[in-house]
Amino acid sequence: MTDTEDKAKADQTELLSFRVGTQEYAVDIMTVREIRGWTNATPLPHAPPFVRGVINLRGTVLTIVDLSDRLGMGPIEFSERNVIIVVEAGRQLVGLLVDAVSDILTVSAEDLQPPPEMLTEGPRTFVNALTIVQERMVRILDLDAALPAAEIEAA
Repeated sequence: MTDTEDKAKADQTELLSFRVGTQEYAVDIMTVREIRGWTNATPLPHAPPFVRGVINLRGTVLTIVDLSDRLGMGPIEFSERNVIIVVEAGRQLVGLLVDAVSDILTVSAEDLQPPPEMLTEGPRTFVNALTIVQERMVRILDLDAALPAAEIEAA
């Protein structure tokens, strides 16, 4: 490979895209540990409303976050098509409940655009970039913002 080809590859990021309602989101594929079908979660008292509960993942207690509810779109209506994307957020694993996994995308840094500045209801910004793939707007989820460690640990 030439230096130019090496730079081009280093400039690219692989993302796992998924649907939440009618919207498409993505996370860095390096944060994804597993994709699994929906499993009923055991609810926990005093958990935030977006935390559906916990499941046993091969001996590990895994918190399940309803990403639709967390993003302010209301809870996901469960179906057999729902999936849990197990991601590493900080130093712990968390399950993201989404409607469906879409694709693996390869995008370059120049294709990622910052979201437009707009008024929000506080400091929460869950999207750190936007990209257009085949005429679809894909929002790149900021896991650290969407899944603050203090809220997950409180569950």
